Amino acid sequence: MKKNVLVALVGLFLLSATLSAQQVNTDSLSLVSKISSDQLKLGKLQNMVAQKTRDKEDAATKAQQSADANKTAADRLGDASQDKKLARQADNKAGDARSDAKKARIAADNLDKLNKNIQELQDKIAKNQSRLDKYVQPGVTSATLLPAHPPTPVPDSTLHP
Repeated sequence: MKKNVLVALVGLFLLSATLSAQQVNTDSLSLVSKISSDQLKLGKLQNMVAQKTRDKEDAATKAQQSADANKTAADRLGDASQDKKLARQADNKAGDARSDAKKARIAADNLDKLNKNIQELQDKIAKNQSRLDKYVQPGVTSATLLPAHPPTPVPDSTLHP
């Protein structure tokens, strides 16, 4: 009787150890999958940084030019304040300056959001990487489970005309 109980306890222990190992393996594989997909997303976002930076610089330059044109039109109107044509031109230049300034602010916000998303994704990858390191055996590092560099994303042809 004691022998049967002992055999049953040993069997139960081996079964629970096997199930626990499978859970650890499943968790580590899901972390590797999450890290890989996040690295792919990160690569795509990092590829967009150069274009968003150019967009911001172009919008800022155009906004400055519009503001200069608005100032010139306002100065001309100041010299001949009763000229209807100059008043209309000054009004149009002021509208252009407002519009271009708004576009410049939007472009700057878009770049800031992109940089924020990149930072959040890098933090998420680092967090998952540290969680994965808990599952990895002492002689094996998580770097051996993941590629050294994230896969290089293919440029999205929809972004460029």
